[in-house]
Amino acid sequence: MSSTPMDIDEPGAGTPSLNVTRLLGPNGPSTSKVSEVIKNFRPTKFFQRDDVKEGRPQPYVLSIDFDDPGELCMTSESDETIQIYNVREGRHDKSLLSKKYGVKHAKFTHSSSGIIYASTKQNDAIRYLATHDNTFIRYFEGHEASVTNIALHPGSDNFLSCSLDTTVRLWDLNSRNWVARFHLTNPTLAAWDPAGLVFAIALPASASILLYDYRNYVKPFKTIDVLKEKGPADAEAVFRGWTKLEFSNDGKHILLGTRTGGHFLFDAIDGILKAYLRKPQGGTRRPAPGEADGGSGALESSGDCCFTPDGRYVVSGAAKDLLVWDTMQTPNNKVLEPNFLPQEGKKEPVLVQYNPRFNMIATADKELMFWLPVSDL
Repeated sequence: MSSTPMDIDEPGAGTPSLNVTRLLGPNGPSTSKVSEVIKNFRPTKFFQRDDVKEGRPQPYVLSIDFDDPGELCMTSESDETIQIYNVREGRHDKSLLSKKYGVKHAKFTHSSSGIIYASTKQNDAIRYLATHDNTFIRYFEGHEASVTNIALHPGSDNFLSCSLDTTVRLWDLNSRNWVARFHLTNPTLAAWDPAGLVFAIALPASASILLYDYRNYVKPFKTIDVLKEKGPADAEAVFRGWTKLEFSNDGKHILLGTRTGGHFLFDAIDGILKAYLRKPQGGTRRPAPGEADGGSGALESSGDCCFTPDGRYVVSGAAKDLLVWDTMQTPNNKVLEPNFLPQEGKKEPVLVQYNPRFNMIATADKELMFWLPVSDL
């Protein structure tokens, strides 16, 4: 297998457009099924921040997100900046500062020029920013401790936020006041199903995932007992280290990511464990949301795994390479083993996100990396 040349984004260097192919869709000019390319992903574009002053350490990436069209990739970083990248052209687009309030868990709204993010200092408000002129549209105030997760509704302007103040709040982008508040024990993660009719809240301290009907969320209609359904997982993964909660786009599965030796794949309808996704290399090193020492600005994971847009595969970071599990395979005693997507540089992919519209994966630790399918493997 020939080695894959990797483009490094350097200041002043001419940057050709990346050969990014769309996911299979009716209107795309060039389409590929995820199943046709998933084994061929390799690191292709590596971004080095050129605005970091000499002698200062390279900042860490705290979160990765894509806009709805998949054209823009955004990171929040430990130097209190937001970085935005053009996906098609494979280049850095702009840098936004949030020195007064800090930044983490940055998310695009359904408008590519609007983002929301959690604060790391001053207070625990969530801020709504217009990226075209770097002005604040609104503050969402109410949380009294660090925000651990933000989850945007897939089709409306509502979003959920989890906090160490033991509340989850439902918000509307058009109002500064919260719509609903849930008092729960250690709620650290939230997620919406693809239809926006159900949302889930993860409670690691009680080893449970609560499912709510968005049309009537007075109480959960179902509880997934992670302790009962843990399968071959060790005890550590049951009560702590939860890094990601996500529904698959086909609505069949719920992914509970952990920083330990594997992830949980649950049936979204009946809540039973479909498979334990084992990580042979061990987990990534960042602590889970709410578990870092050093306060709200400390490094935490914002998601080291995700589904592919077709819902069939789970992609995850590990100590060295990227891991991929095919959820259509039959587990062996509830355990699914991964395939490996190797990289030569061995930069630990502690954050992982699959583009919603293109066959492209973004990973990061200190630097952002784009992974694309390589045809000559």
